Amino acid sequence: MRVWLGIAMLWSSCAAAEVYRWTDAQGQVHFGERPPAGAQRVEVRPQVIEGDADGRERAARWFDARREERDAARQQASQRRGERERECQGLERRLAALSQGGRYFSQDAAGERHYYSDAQIEAARKALSDQMNGSCR
Repeated sequence: MRVWLGIAMLWSSCAAAEVYRWTDAQGQVHFGERPPAGAQRVEVRPQVIEGDADGRERAARWFDARREERDAARQQASQRRGERERECQGLERRLAALSQGGRYFSQDAAGERHYYSDAQIEAARKALSDQMNGSCR
């Protein structure tokens, strides 16, 4: 928006500028905004260039491609937010389960249980909290 405002202000200042034409003693023709004595005012009209049908079609395709890219990026960002939300909810559930107390264990390939000590449970709780603070907040 600011760019268009700047262009409009620049355009209006250019359109309002007066241009003068004069010839110096050596016969050189000069143009400028500050005329010497005897200079003639010249009317300068902006030139408007209309694009052909092919140019308008290329521009439309370009804008459509940018819109599709933007929409795809927004959709990907939305998917990433959803994935992160699900991950955070899982971390919260695991932390809540650890905070309830009880005996926690892991099972090895032979099916034997290895119970966690209080220090291991506290370390797991801290690791989950750190992970949540890093990616969920």
